[in-house]
Amino acid sequence: MAKKNDLKSGAFRDASMAMCALVAAADGKIDPSERQRVAQLIFSNEVLQNFPAEDLQRRFDDNLNKLTADFDFGKVSVLQEIAKTKKKPAEARAVIQIVIGGADGDFDATERAVVRDACFALGLPPHEFDL
Repeated sequence: MAKKNDLKSGAFRDASMAMCALVAAADGKIDPSERQRVAQLIFSNEVLQNFPAEDLQRRFDDNLNKLTADFDFGKVSVLQEIAKTKKKPAEARAVIQIVIGGADGDFDATERAVVRDACFALGLPPHEFDL
């Protein structure tokens, strides 16, 4: 994983919260436990501590709102946000690794599918992350 100090860009911040929202909304419903997991990730992940927690939560919620209003259009918007890190491979990999590392151990087929979509948006081979 890239060094914590290398992951301070706005694009990384936005993409990581977009990725968390995409996985949380993958099955079409947002469980309170999924929101709790993201809150715990924001609190405990060293890299995400580079950013104010309230800012990360707002970005996560904004992405969730897009996805719950219209999943297909929201997904396009969220994947575009994620793709902004494509030109920096360390950031792109970290966006995927954060969500995989923050998974609850129950990484279901729909969640794996949206992470694969994100890999394609980033130009990363999904098999690199066992997807």
